[in-house]
Amino acid sequence: MTQSSKVTNTWDERYAQDEYVYGKQPNEFFRQQLQTLRPGKILLPAEGEGRNAVFAALQGWDVVAFDSSVEAKRKANVLAQEVGKIIDYQINSFENFNTDEQFDTIGLVYAHNLNRQENHRKLSGFLKKGGVIILEGFSREQLNYNSGGPKSIEMLFSVDELKSDFESFSSLNIWTEEIELSEGNYHLGKASVVRMVGVK
Repeated sequence: MTQSSKVTNTWDERYAQDEYVYGKQPNEFFRQQLQTLRPGKILLPAEGEGRNAVFAALQGWDVVAFDSSVEAKRKANVLAQEVGKIIDYQINSFENFNTDEQFDTIGLVYAHNLNRQENHRKLSGFLKKGGVIILEGFSREQLNYNSGGPKSIEMLFSVDELKSDFESFSSLNIWTEEIELSEGNYHLGKASVVRMVGVK
């Protein structure tokens, strides 16, 4: 079994339960930031069970999402059907995803991955000039908390690393923040996050 297969199976196991493990409501920072933008075309990598994709669709966005988990896609489509929306949800990885489309916005919500810099720069290529990336993920200080997230420091974010990943952008606003998470059973309690709004 390959490493990617192991990862996929782990997420399939988590998402196979009936409960939406991170809840059905969108991430709060993503919700706030998206509502400041005019709806267009949005890409949501590592989208999980669809909470952010469905919210974006309800706001009038044309949504493309991907995740490596078959179970995640299944639940995302159920959630979309509940509100009468259709999302373009693909089974894919950061490394293998490709498209000729250009997006107005990319939402990276807890989209942690081992090839962070390479994947962030690849995704930037799918963003229109003047397009916006909205990002929230766990900071390296999250290792001091038990409210969720990767336990490997290589998969956590720092402000300096994100500045380097998106150094070609015309505008970057990146900061760390301590928040109280309430996103299902796996994101619950005090947490240290990095938040970013970047304009290409």
